[in-house]
Amino acid sequence: MSTVSKKSNSKQSCNLSINAALLREAKGLGINLSQTLESELEKLVRQAKAKTWAEENREAIESQNRWIEKHGLWSDGLRMF
Repeated sequence: MSTVSKKSNSKQSCNLSINAALLREAKGLGINLSQTLESELEKLVRQAKAKTWAEENREAIESQNRWIEKHGLWSDGLRMF
C-alpha cells in the first residue's frame, strides 16, 4: 500500500515518450495507460523504499540475527510444530 496515492486523489498531467507501436497496441487492447503507469510506478516506489530501508537498517538486522543465532528465540521451547 502506497502512502503517496492514498493521501491524495489529485491527479497531475505529464508528458511521456513511449514506443509508438507499443502505444497503439496497448490502446487497441483497451489498456488504461494512466492506471497501468500509476500502478507500476507505485510498485517501483514501494520496492525502492523497501530496499533503502533494508540498506539503512542492515547493521541492526544483522546484529539481531546474530543474537538470535547465539541465544535462540524466547518461544523455542514452546513451539510444538
